[in-house]
Amino acid sequence: MLTMLKIKNVKVSGGGKPQKLSDSGGMYLYVSPTGGKSFRLDYRFAGKRKTLTLGKFPALSLLEARVKAAEAKSSLVSNVDPNSLKRQKKLGIKVNSQNTFAVVANDWFERHMSDKSDSHRERTRRLLDNDLIPPLGTRPIKEITPQELLCALRIVESRTVDIAHRCVETAGMVYKYAIASGLAETNAALNLKGALRSKRVKHYAAITDPKKLGMFLKSADEYCGSLVVKSALRITPLLFQRPSQIRGMEWSEINWEQKQWEIPAARMKMPNNHIVPLSSQALAIIEALRPITSSSMYVFTSMRGKSKPLSDNGVRTALRTMGYSNEDVVPHGFRATARTLLDEVLNFRPDWIEQQLAHAVKDPLGRAYNRTNFLADRRIMMQTWADYLDTLKVAEASAKSKDDTDE
Repeated sequence: MLTMLKIKNVKVSGGGKPQKLSDSGGMYLYVSPTGGKSFRLDYRFAGKRKTLTLGKFPALSLLEARVKAAEAKSSLVSNVDPNSLKRQKKLGIKVNSQNTFAVVANDWFERHMSDKSDSHRERTRRLLDNDLIPPLGTRPIKEITPQELLCALRIVESRTVDIAHRCVETAGMVYKYAIASGLAETNAALNLKGALRSKRVKHYAAITDPKKLGMFLKSADEYCGSLVVKSALRITPLLFQRPSQIRGMEWSEINWEQKQWEIPAARMKMPNNHIVPLSSQALAIIEALRPITSSSMYVFTSMRGKSKPLSDNGVRTALRTMGYSNEDVVPHGFRATARTLLDEVLNFRPDWIEQQLAHAVKDPLGRAYNRTNFLADRRIMMQTWADYLDTLKVAEASAKSKDDTDE
């Protein structure tokens, strides 16, 4: 161990050779052939032996040298090369402080999320603000290790596995942006999904029994809520698109001439627009809203003002008012309703159905179908589906009428 007395009394060795006086933990006093003294630390990083000069004696005391050595070892625990930190401080470079995870994540968000739907932006913003930036925000993004990121994810996982997996995906996109921008060399989020518990497969409650579906359709026609909510409720099983896309339907997206709804790629999170052929029944529902909401951007406007779309709870609340619980049916469940009955009852081709659901579908050669594939066939399918729903509704009305007569 070094002492101040040893340091002061050390003599220059003969033969012009440097000396090393050991302290502990790899730190030592280096004495040059000319008598200059400096504290140094030997360490290993990324499999290589390196040396860090802590400072010169007497400008740096023994106690101060030990503190700096401890700080350097602490950075090694975080997988940060202490020599890299020293160079940045010496040159006055603020690259790392400017390129913290928070700075890079916020820059990525502004550049790459601007064209996404409001709900997608809000969900991603919450992930960043609540789960990723608090534990990682002040750290230089290039220095965050997979283990450090995993520790942050474990905290989220203890609360909800699904959101932890979303955090991995979001962090991965931030890292891809950082790498492309020259701000990081590796993606710390890569392969971390395998370290988390598996997501639960989420099955949305759906009505797949034709008779029960007829009962629902009749009840929807009799719903006593506002026309906007009732229209959204009635059109949901007809179009079987995602609830966020239906409530966000814009008048500019309706192609009256072609009788189709053209959802922009940005709202679909897809490379192309998604075309939904409109049956005569769907067109009638939309047409009935023209006098009420055509002055707004949205077909289904919010009850709080026409500048916003219908709330994501609009149709869900209507279902509860009608007596359906979350275990009975949810708005998203009508996608499963259509997928099941179009295939098993109406015998339409599964690839036509999947294409209409906006799922990724590939041809026999593995090529992705474009937005217009099977469009003529899908027009027939969507009208047939609407007509089928009418027959279920009529059958239910007739059955109820007969029951009333029998009573």
